[in-house]
Amino acid sequence: MKNTAKALALLPALLLASPALSQSEEGEPGLSMGEPLGMGAQAESGDGIGETYVDEVFTDWERTCMRTPEGDDPCQITQLLNDETGGAVAEIMIFPLPPGQQAAAGATFLAPLETLLTAQLTMRVDGGEARRYPFSFCNAMGCVARIGFTADEIEMFKRGSEAVWTLVPAAAPDQEVEATMSLMGFTAGYESLEP
Repeated sequence: MKNTAKALALLPALLLASPALSQSEEGEPGLSMGEPLGMGAQAESGDGIGETYVDEVFTDWERTCMRTPEGDDPCQITQLLNDETGGAVAEIMIFPLPPGQQAAAGATFLAPLETLLTAQLTMRVDGGEARRYPFSFCNAMGCVARIGFTADEIEMFKRGSEAVWTLVPAAAPDQEVEATMSLMGFTAGYESLEP
């Protein structure tokens, strides 16, 4: 810290002593001969490859896509999930899978760090039968569950009004946090996706 303060204190003296910022004959700051000025150049905005963007909104769902060099950007529908106080506690991303598999769609569920992973995730559509899903891993963004949905479950989402996801905080294993996933706009958003 002391070295940084010393360097900052010496900076004005070093700049004045530099031949590029020497004083002109009239005593005003000027440039010495042969030292070019940095005039700047147009900054390239980049091609945006790999960036995500919101392509369209379907009521409570957003279609987010990732920019690719070929221009055939893959998309998924996403939603931030809120708890009973209205605070965002999780995010879900759903995408269709090619036909002929057990899962018609895949999903990535992102829960906060310090979620009790052994308690897993529980989901109910409109108060119906509960389904339980394991977590896959945690990283700096949060804890991730990679989920497969059958065609019947996708149809249940299309007919439903909301799904409630339940997770357990590691610091309070006797409590549950409920995150509500609105199904308003799900059908239009999901059907807009290419598998």
